[in-house]
Amino acid sequence: MFNHAKSDYECPICLAINGIENDDTMIKQEDIFYQDDSILGIINSKYVEYNPGHIILVPREHIENIYDLPDEIGARIFKMSRIFSIALKEIRKCDGITIRQNNEPASNQHAFHYHLHIFPRFEGDDFEKLSQNANILEPIERKKYADDLRNWVKTNM
Repeated sequence: MFNHAKSDYECPICLAINGIENDDTMIKQEDIFYQDDSILGIINSKYVEYNPGHIILVPREHIENIYDLPDEIGARIFKMSRIFSIALKEIRKCDGITIRQNNEPASNQHAFHYHLHIFPRFEGDDFEKLSQNANILEPIERKKYADDLRNWVKTNM
């Protein structure tokens, strides 16, 4: 419903879910810090200045947007967003959390696979002003964030 991906769309998130690393996806397998039967937690390859290492939660199944998201997967993503928000507070010592989810091109959805962003926020970070200018976080830089969250999951879940 209300889908925008062309019939030949190569989903970068699905590639990563299937273990593929190539030029069609920036996601590396080391960016994945959490997996269960229905969702994955990934360190995003893009970041807003002063807020690197934010999380995206994605369903395993290719679902383009919230309109097609099954209730049980949405509930799982919401539950895990709370848990990983707490993890970011503990690990990053951030002052707050912003959760963002875009649907359709008009809302700035770039990857046509449902994904929920969890941003660590810090006092005076100018997030809202800077959020339109995404930077690329290199895989070696993402690794530390994924490792920290992987360790948190092992200890706390």
